[in-house]
Amino acid sequence: MAWLLPALIAVQFLSRLPVRLSGMPTPAQMGRSLCWYPAVGLLLGGLLVGFALLLHGAPPLLQAALLLAGWVLFSGALHLDGLADTADAWVGGFGDRERTLTIMKDPRSGPIAVVVLVMLLLLKFAALVTLLPRGDWSALLLAPWVARCLLPLLFLSTPYVRAGGLGQALAEHLPRRALRWVLVAQVAAMLLLGWSGVLALCTALLLFALWRAALLRRLGGTTGDTAGALVELSECAVLLVLALI
Repeated sequence: MAWLLPALIAVQFLSRLPVRLSGMPTPAQMGRSLCWYPAVGLLLGGLLVGFALLLHGAPPLLQAALLLAGWVLFSGALHLDGLADTADAWVGGFGDRERTLTIMKDPRSGPIAVVVLVMLLLLKFAALVTLLPRGDWSALLLAPWVARCLLPLLFLSTPYVRAGGLGQALAEHLPRRALRWVLVAQVAAMLLLGWSGVLALCTALLLFALWRAALLRRLGGTTGDTAGALVELSECAVLLVLALI
């Protein structure tokens, strides 16, 4: 049962499901929890599909709004917070690394953060309005699943630059070999979904490459906030691409 605690840590951290831990996890347990991030994404996708089925027959706009609200509530807006902090810091940092990192630590949200969040949620909503009348449940499954596969990939391939930050234990104690096999298994499973799986993967990996390159240029690596921003941006990109085909 050694696998159970890292799985529970991943569920507690990435969702608002009522999971309670018996104590504070160790850094090593935090690192191993990364192996379960894709599973949490798949769980979220399954919940979204179930919710969409319950809402079937409702007006499309109402259906999309309720589904998006449930999506945000399930994750506790964790990644939206990261996106907001990243947006403020990226614009306010004026290309300077230290200034960008300093602004990112400020819990207050400026107008740039608000505009970016509104735009992202609007794009997600529009994509859902397009997808739901088709009964295209694969997009609901794939978007959160693929996005949470990118998190361990980011920590595997990119230096963590925030000393003492939330992701430091993840970066320092991640099980590299096990994570690689987990990610290979996720890719194989997604490809079983056919053309939708291929498109979702290609979209997410392209965005990942662009985002990682931008992070290396500006910061020399990643932070917890920029990792959260990656989740939101990749979810949105996958929804949009699948809605457009």
